[in-house]
Amino acid sequence: SAVLLEKSLNNNGFSTLSYAADVSKPNEVNRMVADVIAKFGKIDVLINNAGIAQQKLFTDLTVEDWRAMLDTNLSGVFNCSQEALRRHMLPVHSGVILNISSMWGQVGASCEVHYSAAKAGVSNFTQWLAVHFAGAGIRVNAIAPGFFSTEQNKALLWNEDGTPTARTGKILAATPMGRFGQPQELLGALLFLVDSKAASFVTGVII
Repeated sequence: SAVLLEKSLNNNGFSTLSYAADVSKPNEVNRMVADVIAKFGKIDVLINNAGIAQQKLFTDLTVEDWRAMLDTNLSGVFNCSQEALRRHMLPVHSGVILNISSMWGQVGASCEVHYSAAKAGVSNFTQWLAVHFAGAGIRVNAIAPGFFSTEQNKALLWNEDGTPTARTGKILAATPMGRFGQPQELLGALLFLVDSKAASFVTGVII
């Protein structure tokens, strides 16, 4: 899908670079950011969207489960943000960082305590960065989506025969719109928060 997206963007006049990196590893992030700057000369917007999920009872979590979740979902945000800030945004006093958090970081999830803890950290980190770097002309915000219908959530919501799981009804009952969000419905909030004109005074916000 990444190859198809890159091809589509190139066919529509955009210059793109696909890069595979493990965001939990600083050395890989450093190389990725260096390559982006070498190709484009700058980083206007950083969207921290890499993440993993796991459903497991708290009493069954292993140290490895905990570390893997925090390394990717929280340390990955730290690694990418620090490198983008250090290598380009701070020297030019300009840039936008948008972090993808989650509603579970605010209310918690029964079988996703490590995921919830990591996303709570992302939200708090967002607000700290926003305050700390506002004077440098850098805005930092986050989106904390509710439950969206994605490939990652597919197994949670639907049985193999296409019928809803027991969890599906509970989630829908707690969702004001009475349905799951669609990925494209995040675009409005995303585009607003990264737009330098429409949201030029918006920082430290979690939608």
